[in-house]
Amino acid sequence: MTQTPSGFDLVLYSPRIPQNVGGIGRLCAATNTPLHIVRPIPFQLDDRTLRRSAMDYWEHVSIAVHDDYAACRAALAGRRHWLFSTRGQRTHWEADFRRGDILLFGSEPAGVPEELHAEIGAEHTLRVPLLNPAARSLNLSMTAGIGLYEALRQIRG
Repeated sequence: MTQTPSGFDLVLYSPRIPQNVGGIGRLCAATNTPLHIVRPIPFQLDDRTLRRSAMDYWEHVSIAVHDDYAACRAALAGRRHWLFSTRGQRTHWEADFRRGDILLFGSEPAGVPEELHAEIGAEHTLRVPLLNPAARSLNLSMTAGIGLYEALRQIRG
């Protein structure tokens, strides 16, 4: 298993909002976390909005783009995947993150396909709890930051 500088890899499944990808790119640059993006992507990764969100951090992001999730999974073979979803029964605080884990986040409007939920399983599907029942969910980049920093806290103490 290849170790990454942060200990984790972050995967975005078909993201739809360039500003979220830019913010997550900035997060990955700041934490030395490789970023994987699974197609389709409805915008260019050199999009002006994306680059503005990531500011001058984009050149420091280790990024890989995969044609589909099977290609991404093959590139990250042998490693545990944690899916962050509003459908998760467990919170991110209940996970036992380990170096080498993959943190997977779905697209903003749809998450990931049902077959991916089934493949990863309920025990590796996590949610970030919302304290206000009127709130549906958090922004993708915020959820990625919360998930990644909890994982880092666990392995770094």
